[in-house]
This record gives sequence, C-alpha cells and structure tokens, in this order.
Amino acid sequence: MAKRARGQEVMRQWRLLEALEGIRYGLTIKQLAEKFEVTQRTIRRDIEQLQEVGFPLEQKPSDSGLKWTLGRDVFKGLIAAGLTLPELSALHLSRALTEYLSGTPFRKDLASAFEKFESCLTLKQLKYLDAFPKVLAAKPEPRKKAGADAAQFVSRLTQSALEHRRVSMTYHSFHSRKVKSYVLEPYQVFYAQGGLYVRAVVPAYGEVRQFAIERITNLSMTEEHFEPSDKVDLGHFADSLGVNLGGRPELVAVEFQPEAALYVVEREYHPSQELTKRDDGSVVLTMRVVVDWALGAWVLSFGASARVLKPRKLAERVLEQVEEMRASYAPPLPGLPKAQATRGQKGLPFTR
Repeated sequence: MAKRARGQEVMRQWRLLEALEGIRYGLTIKQLAEKFEVTQRTIRRDIEQLQEVGFPLEQKPSDSGLKWTLGRDVFKGLIAAGLTLPELSALHLSRALTEYLSGTPFRKDLASAFEKFESCLTLKQLKYLDAFPKVLAAKPEPRKKAGADAAQFVSRLTQSALEHRRVSMTYHSFHSRKVKSYVLEPYQVFYAQGGLYVRAVVPAYGEVRQFAIERITNLSMTEEHFEPSDKVDLGHFADSLGVNLGGRPELVAVEFQPEAALYVVEREYHPSQELTKRDDGSVVLTMRVVVDWALGAWVLSFGASARVLKPRKLAERVLEQVEEMRASYAPPLPGLPKAQATRGQKGLPFTR
C-alpha cells in the first residue's frame, strides 16, 4: 500500500505546484486542502517535501491569512548559476528531439519552459539563436498520428500508473482487426518508434501487454486498485529491434553487400551486434534478437543488398515477402522490360 500512497502523493504534489503557479497571490493551507480534498496536515507535509527537494515555495501575508506562492525567480537563478548561451541554444534545438512529448500531459509545460528560457535572452542573442537551425538542426523520426483524445488518455494512464488504479479501455486491435474491451493495470507510458505506448498487466490474461495510445477508442479510470508486482519487466524491448515484448532472442546473421556495408558499419542496431568485415567490402552482422516483424522489415529495407544467413525461418519469411512483392508487380508495369526468369536470383536470402 505504501507504493500506492507514494504515487498519489506525487500526482497531488504536481497538481499543487500547477495550482500555485496559476495563482499570482497564492493560496492558503485551508484553500489547498479544500481544493485537493485532503487534510491541512497533508498539504503542509506536501509543501515541506517540495521545499526539501528545492521548489521555491514561499509564504506571504494577506487579509485572509498566510498564503503560499511559487517563487517566480527560478530562471534568474538559472542565469545567475551560469547557464550559458550555448546551453540555452542547445535547449532551444532540443525542441525537435522532444516533439514526441506532444501527446503527454507535459506538452504545455514543455512549450512554456522553452518560451521562458528564450525570454532570458536579449534581442541580439535571439537573433543569433534563430540562425542556429540553418547550420545545426534535428529531424525527428516520423510520428504516429494521435487522435484528439490522446492527451487525455495519456494523462489518465499516467495517473493510474502512479496511483495503481485499474482502467477500463476499448481498443482497436490490429491483430484481430476488431475493437475489444480490456481491464488494465497500467505500469508505464513510454515512447518508441514515433509513438506512445502503455505497458500494462491484463488480469484476464495474466500477462504483460503493450497498447498503442492512438488505437485507444475509450478509456476511463476505475476505483479499483491493484498491488504492483516487482516481477513486471519494465525494460525497453531489449531483445527486439521494434516494440515486441514477447519471444526469445536468437542468433541472427545478415550479410550486407559493400554498398550497404558502408552504411551498416556506422550504426549500432543492438548492443549484442558484432561485425565481420570481408576483403571484398561486404560485412556480416550478427546479433541476438527476437525474430519478429520489425526485424524482417529492417532486413527488407536494404533490398537486394542484404541476405539473411541465419536463422532459416527469418530467411524464409523474407523470401515470402520478396515473392509477394514480385507478384504484386506482375504482369510487368507498362513500359518496363519483362524480367527474365533468372533475374534476381542473386538476391534471394537462401537457396531451397
């Protein structure tokens, strides 16, 4: 129960900070207690904890008694502490790298933070900063399209994970191609491959599953709590190149022709990978990962420049995809020469 109480504390204290930030002249202990429907003693304890970790909460006298406010000199303090122009510039440029947070409850806070950082600069500094994207920029990966309710869903899931409360959800399953109903025990909201996901225990199945936020059609918090388990793995898909939680990692070996090898050797696709360079410029990449859709798509992205050496089942899947792709272009498109029967044999993943 202690974990649940701590989760409720964190959420309430976050909201307390937001409440004080939004009211210039502050609120009394009594007003805060009524607002959050807790005792005055609980509010005092929240304020003490926030002060201990460095939040500038201050008391100011008023006609209705002492009111608590959130200090507004935080950014002056950052500048006084030596926040440099390059550091501010780096924060400004990091916008492109943090766009995935647009679907979270922190979206407005993030946008506001960037505006305040920039307010610390002079007009000349701003002009200088505006020139940075011309010489130094970041391109975020393609993002999933989130619906109008995505931010609400993320907020509810975040609160449910902190307070250990079950949620009721309807979800469009790609696997079954149906809208299904679930009761979830949320543990974590995370970002991967351009989208937001929730990792949760499904009591009906007795297992951990993940769900894409944009496929949620309806979600509501229940009053039913759950006891979190330390056995739930919150690792970030260590054994998959995608967002697959299941399956055992296997030894995978892929041969890359010289034109692709130059690209492959510059990147780390998985911590377990090893590269063997050949005299002709080709390379063989080996790694221990789950053989899933993401791995197959990764191999296919290199076209005929990649050939699966092992395991055989991955080679078979890639070959099936290649054959289906070939069939989709047959008969030949108008104006293209008819492919010869032997053409493309060199690019087959294996001979059978």
